[in-house]
Amino acid sequence: MIITDTHTHLYSEAFDEDRHDMIHRAINAGITRFFIPAIDSTYTERMLQLKQDFPEHTFLMSGLHPTHVKDNYKEELRHVEDVLSQHKYYAIGEIGIDLYWDKSTLGIQQDAFRKQIQLAKTHKLPIVIHCREAFDEVFEILEEEKSDDLFGIFHCFTGNLEHAQLAISYNMKLGIGGVVTFKNGKIDKFLEEIDLKHIVLETDSPYLAPTPHRGKRNESFYILRVIEKLAEIYQISEEEIATVTTQNSKAIFGV
Repeated sequence: MIITDTHTHLYSEAFDEDRHDMIHRAINAGITRFFIPAIDSTYTERMLQLKQDFPEHTFLMSGLHPTHVKDNYKEELRHVEDVLSQHKYYAIGEIGIDLYWDKSTLGIQQDAFRKQIQLAKTHKLPIVIHCREAFDEVFEILEEEKSDDLFGIFHCFTGNLEHAQLAISYNMKLGIGGVVTFKNGKIDKFLEEIDLKHIVLETDSPYLAPTPHRGKRNESFYILRVIEKLAEIYQISEEEIATVTTQNSKAIFGV
């Protein structure tokens, strides 16, 4: 059984004490494919080191996270583009709009999101979307940019059924992680209405640990709890959840 974590920040400082042990724990459990989203240029070296340490298991993304879109964002976007010619990347992400922390940067977040979508199209890469309290704003730009060469993952999907169907209409898979196990997570109430072909698994570790680890550091090993919950929702085996979602991830990332 091959399990894919489509979104995990394995280079995070939260893992500095036990990174290799934590990754081996996941690999030994069958979680052997880790897709690594970018935040900003300050993490590039850490990401490349991770790729060097686990070349068979890690797949890097290039991108500027919306909460890191600051006054120097154009310089950061140049870095996002520059590294694409230097190393192998599998997506542009994570990108999008986040209005939870700072609404004052909406204009430059929108500009950065648009430019990175266009960069993804140029390089024929998927996008990985971060959306927090910004569904309308994200969908507005997806509508502007929609085309056959726009595709990817709506990471950490926490919207309603209507949001899910809209995301799928823009060629997005839904990234499902620990939130599906939360009592107040809500997505477990309608997920069975979404065909499993539209779902990929993720942890977003070290964030959003699933129940019963909620509030603690998340890690890729805990994706097993997500699989357990999805098997319950879809009324199929955990192995089938792992197989189908891994196939879905291959369809997006091309590997």
